[in-house]
Amino acid sequence: MKILILSDLHANLEALTAIREAYDELWVLGDLVDYGPDPTAVIDFVRSHASLVVRGNHDQAVGCGVDPQCSPRFRRMAEETQRYTMVVLDEQRKRYLRELPLTTIHEVAGVRFHLSHSLPSDPLYPYCGPDSDRWLREASHLDAEILLTGHTHVPFMREAAGRMSVNPGSVGQPKHGLPRASYAVYEDGRIELRSATYEPETTVRKLLALPLSLEVREQLAEVLRTGRIPSESGATRVI
Repeated sequence: MKILILSDLHANLEALTAIREAYDELWVLGDLVDYGPDPTAVIDFVRSHASLVVRGNHDQAVGCGVDPQCSPRFRRMAEETQRYTMVVLDEQRKRYLRELPLTTIHEVAGVRFHLSHSLPSDPLYPYCGPDSDRWLREASHLDAEILLTGHTHVPFMREAAGRMSVNPGSVGQPKHGLPRASYAVYEDGRIELRSATYEPETTVRKLLALPLSLEVREQLAEVLRTGRIPSESGATRVI
């Protein structure tokens, strides 16, 4: 059994389709939408291919029309792209997002996995890096051997309390300095972090054509090109 594990797709179709791994099952840890130009196509891909999907804070925001509670540096980017996404998505796809489960537990060959976008105890909003003490507390109360989580856009694997916590990183908007589509693969009892190269300029061109402020378009482009949080001054101006 080979499982492809994705998180934080953020409407980036080019990054998603650059992942060419064969798999038996596809699991998605939330945040299909916002920040990127292709929410409809990404949702449709996930609906057609994924066997397990949990809800992220941006899925909640678009599906329910609420605040995604992003970090301050991304708040304006989130607000503007959420407005765009809510206009282009039909009601059926919004309903799909808001009806996704917050968490799920699934067993494969005797190994139990817990899937959530953020922490099991608070699945939507907390940002916890790989060195946070909260992973130990969360793992110690977990009825599963492997915790799969996303949200931070930074890939990591960490063992705590006899359990493995794994963040595959972000497919559509990585923030760890590598502008590649990050993901994880579980096969034959082993889990690995991997990434795929794609051409971000195709997505950037789409972003620059969206009905967003120039500052937000430039910042989103900078994240895709660098794989980092954008500078306070914004990216180099591109018209």
